[in-house]
Amino acid sequence: MTAYFIRRLLLMIPTFLGITFVVFFTMRSAPGGPIEQARMAKMQAMQQQGGAGGGMGAGAGPSNGDDALSPEEMAAVMKEYGISDNIMADYGRWVSDMARLDFGQSNVYGVDVMKLVISKMPISIFFGLISMFMIYGICIPLGLTKAIKHRGFFDNASSLAVYFGYAIPGYALGALLIVFVASNWQLLPLGGFVSENFAELSFGARVADLIQHAILPMCCYLIGSFAFMTMLMKNQVMEQMSADYVRTALAKGVPYKRAIFKHALDNSLIPIATTFGNQISLLVGGSFLIESIFNIDGIGMLGFMSALNKDYPVVMGVLAISATLQLLGNIISDLCVAAVDPRVKFG
Repeated sequence: MTAYFIRRLLLMIPTFLGITFVVFFTMRSAPGGPIEQARMAKMQAMQQQGGAGGGMGAGAGPSNGDDALSPEEMAAVMKEYGISDNIMADYGRWVSDMARLDFGQSNVYGVDVMKLVISKMPISIFFGLISMFMIYGICIPLGLTKAIKHRGFFDNASSLAVYFGYAIPGYALGALLIVFVASNWQLLPLGGFVSENFAELSFGARVADLIQHAILPMCCYLIGSFAFMTMLMKNQVMEQMSADYVRTALAKGVPYKRAIFKHALDNSLIPIATTFGNQISLLVGGSFLIESIFNIDGIGMLGFMSALNKDYPVVMGVLAISATLQLLGNIISDLCVAAVDPRVKFG
């Protein structure tokens, strides 16, 4: 098993390089980058000068290509943003700096990318940890109960909420909650992580303020995974309950609940274990749609705004962290499966 996980760790390297190169190439090829922004800024400055000069009207700009950057200006912009004509050399330089945990400086914020990402991390970790505890802490018992009480009143009633979770995306639910719960009924804050006067509140008031701001985003974080995990657990338990080994145990006189909790439950947790590692990326990655809707300044919002502003260093920094966590999450999933199912042997 040790050799297997060593191979998986080594396989992370080419996978990581492939992911980051595709995004690096896409970002460089997309319009609206630093060079285009510098060109537009120069054109706007020339139009303003032309409008103020009187002799040259706003529409009487030069037609000899002066609206483009001069070679000296082009070289200065490329040097400032670390851009050259050789994209492979630029990518190799980024990988070399990234290996030293140096992601450069943000073009928009003007600060170190690593410090910027770390400053946003506590918010996303807060929502990620609560989501994981609630998803696994509620969905596993709920799915087990639904399987035991299949087609009963509890199963049918709880299925309404589960199917609702399947039907509506988290960001759509967020818009509805803001309109009705926060705006029309004014039961909870419209958005933000905490209130503006949070530092002036007492400890108890801070806790209450944090909870009030977290309720609506947490509903959006949980709804999709909550429904999926509940039905996955229920279906797995029902599948194991109909298996031959459970029916044989019941025929030998094993009590019904003991057959479920002693035999069926262990095997039902195997598919659940495969999803655990994938939830790791949520601890840091967050959700840019939910954070944008509720104006939460987390990593999801940072990555989204950086992509819009073509802030390449921040985009690549967030991507590197998210990709690493996702790849590590896959390995953690394998470890969880091996812990739940002792029959699993990795060659």
